Amino acid sequence: MLEQLDGVEALVAGVLYGGGLRLMEALRLRVHDVNFQRRQITVRQGKGGKDRRTMLPATVGEKLRVHLEGVRRMHRQDLAEGYGRVELPYALARKYPHAPVEWGWQWVFPQHHRWTNADSAEQGRHHLDPSLIQKAVRRAVLASGIVTPATCHTFRHSFATHLLERGQDIRTIQELMGHNDVNTTMIYTHVLNRGPLGVASPADLL
Repeated sequence: MLEQLDGVEALVAGVLYGGGLRLMEALRLRVHDVNFQRRQITVRQGKGGKDRRTMLPATVGEKLRVHLEGVRRMHRQDLAEGYGRVELPYALARKYPHAPVEWGWQWVFPQHHRWTNADSAEQGRHHLDPSLIQKAVRRAVLASGIVTPATCHTFRHSFATHLLERGQDIRTIQELMGHNDVNTTMIYTHVLNRGPLGVASPADLL
């Protein structure tokens, strides 16, 4: 699936799989949520309203850095034209009136076109619409020839499954996934209980 994607769709998918994010968690990332030095992504107000930190893979990080250079150029152009504002959560815009134009609050994955407030004629940018990524992933599934049902959420499932297969402890995966209950994470242990398919024959070890 990843090989069939390119551009920003491939980058979003890389974040989903590389950090175990849900689609809307990735699309709602702000610039200050990405820490390249520590290779961390901070997910704000995830499911259950809690923040969490997860990993930013080196392979995705370099591509994301290049992507953000382009986003910053676009933001500077917006500011030069008198725009460049972004919507803030809760009452932060009133508390910090300059925050909507600051670089750190901008979306990591902004839309290509600006929105316009019908009342004030003010313009800004939303994050990418999730349907754009969902459609791209659907095309990637068809192009790859995968017959098992797969969606954007499959990347998150694969993140947890592959960590378990490599021997990562369940508590760490629970934290990275943002599960309140470890029993939710334990669902992924089914990959370790595949009967004969999960056991190597001694003949294959000779």
